[in-house]
Amino acid sequence: MARGRKGNPISGWLVVDKPAGVTSTAVVGKVRWALNAQKAGHAGTLDPAATGVLAIALGEATKTVPYITDATKCYRFVVNLGAATNTDDAEGEVTATRDSRPSDAEIEAALAQFRGDIQQVPPQFSAVRVDGERAYDLAREGEQMELAARPLFVEKLEVISRPSADQVELEMICGKGGYVRSIARDLGEALGCLGHVAWLRRVWSGPFRAEEGISPDEIERLSRTPELEARLLPIEAGLTGLPRVEATPEGAVRLGHGNPGMVLGNLPWGTEAWAAFEGRAVAVGRYQSGELHPARVFVLPPAR
Repeated sequence: MARGRKGNPISGWLVVDKPAGVTSTAVVGKVRWALNAQKAGHAGTLDPAATGVLAIALGEATKTVPYITDATKCYRFVVNLGAATNTDDAEGEVTATRDSRPSDAEIEAALAQFRGDIQQVPPQFSAVRVDGERAYDLAREGEQMELAARPLFVEKLEVISRPSADQVELEMICGKGGYVRSIARDLGEALGCLGHVAWLRRVWSGPFRAEEGISPDEIERLSRTPELEARLLPIEAGLTGLPRVEATPEGAVRLGHGNPGMVLGNLPWGTEAWAAFEGRAVAVGRYQSGELHPARVFVLPPAR
């Protein structure tokens, strides 16, 4: 006889305002323990030194993680000018220095090449896989890798302030897969002065905002209490980037069994959308001639 999964079959999103000095994996573990959840995962890793939005999906909400991972994100960060490090941030070892410092006008001019559709090479210390191994594991062993450039769409990259000749604060809004450390590294090279990230904060990720997040200390204080569970957002919060259609009663039953179901809506053929019934998400799939053909089906407990 198969054993049931231990823990609470809870589903939803918890937005955490991650502090510096803790890994994303550790935050997921704390949330899962605090809610006694059966299943948990995050929508986009933050480096241990970074702060800000870390969206934790629980239970059935993990099926919506790809839609947050793919969503637009906003970062605030400071670039230290005049030095390169092996990790492209302040946690690494300085590998080279330059005495020159750019003017404000030179920084503004250089930023133009990092907007729009660009190609970006990930940092040596990153989670990119190289021959089945993580790049950061190989980098820790002293191996230098030729990492392939990856496409990135940068919607916005602007100067927020210039605290000193040695630093510039920037804000970036970008799509999936952006490495802020690569932006700092490449900007420093373009300016001829070298650079690396001093600090980094993810201000928002899709629909989730840092100011709405809960701290790990608060999670621990409220662990195993109804108050913490009340902080959960519904699984539908992870679907705000997709069109919504309403399932008919018969359509909801069919969708719940993984079959195409009738929905009320008028979308272009093949549009990815999610279907709701009585206010709750039933499935995500492709709209085709009045029906939703499901790719993900949500199994939820009865409404309270």
